[in-house]
Amino acid sequence: MPENIPESPEAITTIISSWQKVSWEEIGIAIGIILIFLVFRKILTKYLYKLILRFSRKAPTDVITNILLAFEKPIRVFFVIIGFYVAYLYLPFPDAYDDIMGRLFRTFIITQFAWGLYNLSSTTSEIFMKVGKRFDIEFDDILMPFISKLVRFAIIAMSLSIIASEWDYDVSGFVAGLGLGGLAFALAAQDSIGNFFGGVVIITEKPFTLGDWISTPTVEGTVEDITFRSTKIRTFAQALVTVPNSTLANQAITNWSQMGKRQITFNLGITYTTPKEKIERCVQRIDDMLRNHDEIHQELIMVRFNAFNSSSLDIFLYFFTKTTQWEEFLRVREDINLRIMGILEEEAVSVAFPSRSIYMEKAEMDKMSTSVDAAKDNSSL
Repeated sequence: MPENIPESPEAITTIISSWQKVSWEEIGIAIGIILIFLVFRKILTKYLYKLILRFSRKAPTDVITNILLAFEKPIRVFFVIIGFYVAYLYLPFPDAYDDIMGRLFRTFIITQFAWGLYNLSSTTSEIFMKVGKRFDIEFDDILMPFISKLVRFAIIAMSLSIIASEWDYDVSGFVAGLGLGGLAFALAAQDSIGNFFGGVVIITEKPFTLGDWISTPTVEGTVEDITFRSTKIRTFAQALVTVPNSTLANQAITNWSQMGKRQITFNLGITYTTPKEKIERCVQRIDDMLRNHDEIHQELIMVRFNAFNSSSLDIFLYFFTKTTQWEEFLRVREDINLRIMGILEEEAVSVAFPSRSIYMEKAEMDKMSTSVDAAKDNSSL
């Protein structure tokens, strides 16, 4: 604990007696000192600070502007703290309280500085971008919040440690205590630690980013958020699924948003009565239509008379759309289907449907005919 601080109740008695020795004139001057600092703070933040910001925005980089904006509110509070501290120094308090007031003043200064650094380490900070370019690190929508949270946690931890040291607390003993309980904590929090490192793997390897459409053996949907513990995925049924990072990091992840093109493949079945020449013309016309379509990727297009099916002659189609967006993909696929229908109509070719033909021998037909005639004669009698 801090030394040279009077203990209660003697401390309270000393403070009361000290206040009794303070004249109204001295109190008025102390209040005036506080008001002067408040007025100076007003002038600085309203006029001088805005002028500095205006000049900083003309600089080739936004780093200086971000620093000034991050420390704007801490500086406002800083002038209030200085005003009260100077007012205290003016008042005739015992020297025994100078130490504790000095500690309080330094604690407030450390707090304001940590506040400014905390604001500076936000996800919108230009500092991360500059550091990323300097060390060739690419920050995306997942990595930026992750790094920001780590930096902010470090700022808070360091600030608390410095403040504790300022008040003569043994920080090393506290850290040693954490080390003794580290093993028990690790055993009790295996799942949480696994989720944390799973999040680190996801962020560093970047199998997906925010807004990507992904599918795993357990869930499929759009990634909405990733935290230290879990990843939130919005399914196509608009349900929000929260998946632990340790589970997600150990699963096969298909990122459909990374498709450069989107596949369309199907078999077009036509009737067995279609002449060979018409099949050839349909295959050629469909192939030409796809190769001249602006929204079809031209790298690979396959249209072939493929198989003799049980109830149809199959034409195999295999090609890709340029767009990967679901709505646009459906529109292009609909356009292709309508054009294929138009070609079949122009060539007088019918689409086959599941059917079965029954062939009977002539003798069997004669027997059936005789049976029918006999039945008619009996009914007439």
